[in-house]
Amino acid sequence: MYSICMLYHMTTDKLKQLENEIRRIKNELSELAPMRPGVLSLQYKVPAKKKGPYFQLSYTHKMKSRTQYVRPEWVDEIRGQIEVYKRFKKLVEEWIDLSIEYSRTRMKQERGDT
Repeated sequence: MYSICMLYHMTTDKLKQLENEIRRIKNELSELAPMRPGVLSLQYKVPAKKKGPYFQLSYTHKMKSRTQYVRPEWVDEIRGQIEVYKRFKKLVEEWIDLSIEYSRTRMKQERGDT
């Protein structure tokens, strides 16, 4: 059986581990390149004949849906920005998950439920 002191240190170690993970995520977030939300798709002016191809960026920002045409020379850059945005969203979700776990662990430690 663990002593209260051992459980406290185990919990403290867990908190330090969570803090380190959160710090890693913050550092990674600070290094992200420009980003933008959305989906880039190839459209056609005459869909039945697949004539007049063009790229279209669709996204929602501040609760407004938007559509923007993208010139061919910008397609690769926009794709990269969309990927950065996806990474951003994933990191934020991880940060939230870790923060919830951190909060729960601290509350248990304070109650002595370790």
